[in-house]
Amino acid sequence: MRIIGIDPGTLNVGYGIIEMQGNALRFITGGCIKASGSDIAQRLVQIHQGLTEVIAEFKPAEAAVETVFAGNNARTAIAIGEGRGVALLSVAQFGLPVVGYEPTVVKKAVTSSGRAGKEQMRQMVKILLCLPALPETDHEADALAMAIAHSRRREVEKLSNGKIVSSRNSRGMCSGGRRVARHG
Repeated sequence: MRIIGIDPGTLNVGYGIIEMQGNALRFITGGCIKASGSDIAQRLVQIHQGLTEVIAEFKPAEAAVETVFAGNNARTAIAIGEGRGVALLSVAQFGLPVVGYEPTVVKKAVTSSGRAGKEQMRQMVKILLCLPALPETDHEADALAMAIAHSRRREVEKLSNGKIVSSRNSRGMCSGGRRVARHG
């Protein structure tokens, strides 16, 4: 099953697609859609077009999108909310089920710490997906982490039905890890 993770925004939107193959995770693609211009509406159109192209090409079955975290900066929360709306619209047009995750939940799922820093997240994404190099941007790393967190949720769902699963194959090794394509 393929999962797309999306790190929303109004200038840079990270995306990452992984595939669950039995008990292993495999990297499919990832990147960052970079919107340009000063008109917010036109940037959102660019983001929508970019996401729909990625979804149409790689055909994920489910989506994980970062939820809005207000923190101390309302302006940032509003921008993420606008970008999140476009991401939700993009996946909804393909009929994908979508789950929202808070950043601390994703960090905990990927690093075992809800307070992990950007570099620790990038390193763990590289390790968990057996990538030859770190993801190119923090946005891509966050999106891949979102997809990994969702895959972990799916593993827990399988465990609750009595099946044992892991992110490693039967030999304890990662599966895949090659870069299939790069967009953005």
